[in-house]
Amino acid sequence: MRRKDREITKFDEIVAIMEKCDVCRIALNDHGYPYILPLNFGMAVKNGVVELYFHGAMDGMKYDLIEKDNRAGFEMDCGHKLMAENVDKSCTWTMKYESVVGRGRIEIPDDHEKYDALCSLMRHYHQGEVSFGEAVMEKTKVFKLVVEQMTGKIN
Repeated sequence: MRRKDREITKFDEIVAIMEKCDVCRIALNDHGYPYILPLNFGMAVKNGVVELYFHGAMDGMKYDLIEKDNRAGFEMDCGHKLMAENVDKSCTWTMKYESVVGRGRIEIPDDHEKYDALCSLMRHYHQGEVSFGEAVMEKTKVFKLVVEQMTGKIN
């Protein structure tokens, strides 16, 4: 990272940023080109490893790409605010933000983990108890990205 003064290295601080974000973009390999998707997500930390959970239709291009190559990059950001550092000088504007970038491998969870993943997704966006029927689970595919490496940045 070029701007070491903006780098976040503490695991808990990086996770705290992730918890504030409401969209996670994943990048998959599409014949040598990135295929980027903005997705809602849930997350869990298990034994010091972040797992990101996503959901979608039962089939589609992303699943075809994952089957061929389960490696993925991800990015999420939040806290955007345009700031003027010194209004007397030109070009002194900056954007405040917090971001996390990383990579990992995608797995398809079993049915028990699928339920927990969907609950995690709901908790990320809604406080309180949430319920959904078995019919929803049958129509929804869940996948998780097990994070292998990540970095945080703040300005």
